[in-house]
Amino acid sequence: MGPLEWLINGTIPVPGGALGAREVIGNLFGLASAVLGMRRLLWAWPVGLVGNLLLFTVFATGEFSGTVEEPLWGQAGRQVFFAAVSAYGWWRWSQARRAGGASDGGAIAPRWATWTERGQLVVLGVVGYAASYALLLRVGSWGPSTEAWILAGSMLATWGMARGWVEFWLVWMLVDVVGVTTLVNAGYYPTAGMYLFYAVFVVIGFFIWWRDSSTVVEVVEEKETIAA
Repeated sequence: MGPLEWLINGTIPVPGGALGAREVIGNLFGLASAVLGMRRLLWAWPVGLVGNLLLFTVFATGEFSGTVEEPLWGQAGRQVFFAAVSAYGWWRWSQARRAGGASDGGAIAPRWATWTERGQLVVLGVVGYAASYALLLRVGSWGPSTEAWILAGSMLATWGMARGWVEFWLVWMLVDVVGVTTLVNAGYYPTAGMYLFYAVFVVIGFFIWWRDSSTVVEVVEEKETIAA
């Protein structure tokens, strides 16, 4: 079996069964993207895109679960949104990087969202959840109530990361709490394990971005201050 065929159809033996290669490799790319994002490195976005593509093929087909027959359209749709926002985040961080980047070498300088921006996140979260729930209920996805929150929360968190808001880590924490339980019940154990492991990085990332929000600045702003 060649590498490409193994990636598409192969499995990884584990005690008590086997895990789909696509799900495992896709989650490894997702984890790598999270670590790079924590360090605010531009590579976080293209690496994440590869993981999104692999995981979409897993959730949209319902393969490798062994527990549920229905596709998890919330999880699959989440990968589509990740891809779209990742393209935006890649562009936005590239623009910031070309303009000088952050004073510590990162692509952007993290900051807390304004109260107006936080209000927008709350409104978008409510609307996003309602719209996601209605759509997932219509297409017959497994567990639409929890999947809707995972989808809507993931939208908010990824958008917040692209904007450089510290709060996006808090949104991820809420997504992980629901996501781990949902994925375990659905039989997607590698992804559930990744969520659990990822939660550790979410907490660490939150405190790192919180710290850096008071010490790291945009290089362009720093130059303008010196010139003034």
